[in-house]
Amino acid sequence: MRLVFLGTGTSFGVPQIGCDCAVCRSPDPRDRRSRSGAALQAGGRTLLIDTPPELRLQLLRAELSDVDAVLYTHEHADHVNGIDDLRVFSMRQRRPLPCYGPAETLERLREGFGYIFEDHRVFEGTSKPRLELHPLEPGRALEIAGIPVLPLAFEHGFLRVFGYRFGPIAYLTDVKAVPPESRGALAGLRVLVLNALWWRSHPTHLSIGEAVETARAIGAEQTFLTHLTHETGHAELASQLPAGIAPAYDGLSIEVSE
Repeated sequence: MRLVFLGTGTSFGVPQIGCDCAVCRSPDPRDRRSRSGAALQAGGRTLLIDTPPELRLQLLRAELSDVDAVLYTHEHADHVNGIDDLRVFSMRQRRPLPCYGPAETLERLREGFGYIFEDHRVFEGTSKPRLELHPLEPGRALEIAGIPVLPLAFEHGFLRVFGYRFGPIAYLTDVKAVPPESRGALAGLRVLVLNALWWRSHPTHLSIGEAVETARAIGAEQTFLTHLTHETGHAELASQLPAGIAPAYDGLSIEVSE
């Protein structure tokens, strides 16, 4: 099983437009963070987690040319606005691409991208994504493209956000907390991915310190932090984290035995 970090940045991305801070000017490629998304591969199949605005560039960089299904975490723009880049997959496969996620997130996609889902006329020589929407129930495991998936629900401000467990790997982004009643579903992980915005507190995201404490409580063998801002450079953050916890970066690929 392989997890590829397509993007590891916050909604602004790094570098931020118009910012000349040390991280935004950093020559370290690990400090260039596009909006957060990932791909999970197993058995020759690929699940895409979210469609961030830079999706096309992210997939080209990762040399990923096939996607079997998409899992959405929530409806915020930095996680969905690359949806049109799914067009190439439904065209090439000559069938709709299945998309999964919270029911309310899928409804927002239907409302916000009406040209995809409404019965608009498509002129000869033009195209649009062909997508099938499948709402998921948190805590109800299923197989998607032959890969075991366990959706888990968490709070993200006024929204519900889904994290996903894939056997030994769990990917949780944009969560504010992982309450004790949810930790049982995350026991025995080899790899945990957690959002960690910055060191100070935030009303809807885990801070870095909160993410470290959450990682310790869950007890995965290795935790990677994502959804990072320009307030923390990669090298400096890596030096400040305890053993078993590390910042992710765009393009990082993790292999985990199933």
